Amino acid sequence: MRALADERDPAELRQLLRSWLADNASPTPRQLAETGLVAPHWPRPWGLDADPHLQLVIADELATAGVSLPENQIGIGWAGPTILTGGTEEQHRRWLPGILDGSQTWTQLFSEPDAGSDLASLRTSAVRDGDHYVVDGQKIWSTWANHAQWGILLARTDATVPRHRGISYFIVDMSSPGVEVRKVIEMTGGNHFNETFLNEVRIPVENRIGDEGDGWRLASVTLGNERVSLSEGGVLWGMGPTFEECVQEMRRRGAGEDPVTRQRSARAYSDGFVSELLTHKIVEAVMNDEDPSPYASIRKARTDANAQAMLELMTDLAGPDGMLGIQDEEAAETDPWHWAFLFSRALTIGGGTSEIQRNIIGERLLGLPREPRPRPGGGS
Repeated sequence: MRALADERDPAELRQLLRSWLADNASPTPRQLAETGLVAPHWPRPWGLDADPHLQLVIADELATAGVSLPENQIGIGWAGPTILTGGTEEQHRRWLPGILDGSQTWTQLFSEPDAGSDLASLRTSAVRDGDHYVVDGQKIWSTWANHAQWGILLARTDATVPRHRGISYFIVDMSSPGVEVRKVIEMTGGNHFNETFLNEVRIPVENRIGDEGDGWRLASVTLGNERVSLSEGGVLWGMGPTFEECVQEMRRRGAGEDPVTRQRSARAYSDGFVSELLTHKIVEAVMNDEDPSPYASIRKARTDANAQAMLELMTDLAGPDGMLGIQDEEAAETDPWHWAFLFSRALTIGGGTSEIQRNIIGERLLGLPREPRPRPGGGS
């Protein structure tokens, strides 16, 4: 819809959206993608080149109309923006349509058993062999890798240069020979994470994003988007209950019936309100062409800890019943509050630990000296 793509006035865009939604009461994922509504901040033709004000208008109208966007968080939130930044036009055409309409699901193959928060120490290797790279290594905490069709992969292509410079960024077909995915069963009883083994996996050179050795810069694009998106939507990285639903459940369980729980619930509510204000700060930073990632780190650190506090309070209010929840692969649906309490333990670790977030805040926002980095052979 060309008028929708060209409109820059928020009020006019709102009216155009309402007209479009009236004519398309239940739009398909493909319709939403082709109209640019899935990722309106992306450049045309994939999005609408929408600034934050227009994005908020679009999100508000879609929510009011009860329209849900495709569930493809890693593809839309992390892989897509990186492909847009470092990929070729051919790579855009190859992968972005399936990302936007949700027909192709994605996973992230970054962390390793010995390279989590210190991602630059990764050991997975990619050796050039003609028109392919041969990849060997192991990844861990690979979200949804057991049913993803594509993965964004960091691998070392040059071990002779400083570690940040020898990393390249690839797209891997998860059905490739040599890719083995094993479920990680969490204490919830469910499976959200996986470990991925790569044994002589051949990846075409055309699946490398950007230049060889440019992977760390592109990984920073991915991780910057990850920190923002992990703090949006439901309190569990966009999944599970929203903040408002948590507040309602705390009230239902009697959070205000005694002074202690009343103070705990008031603190949780106040911290949630601050997180909302930080969201506006991120929007303001984007509008002023500033780096929003330090503010996203503040919000992530606060929001994740607050989600844990709220869910701990609700479990305490449940008394002995709080210890008797269901733990299996269906628990997220059959016993969502108990599942949420157990899953919340991961929040301050995944997507960059709380300690890493505080380093980012201190160094990039407050201008404090960088944390000492260990040197090869010992020392700092």
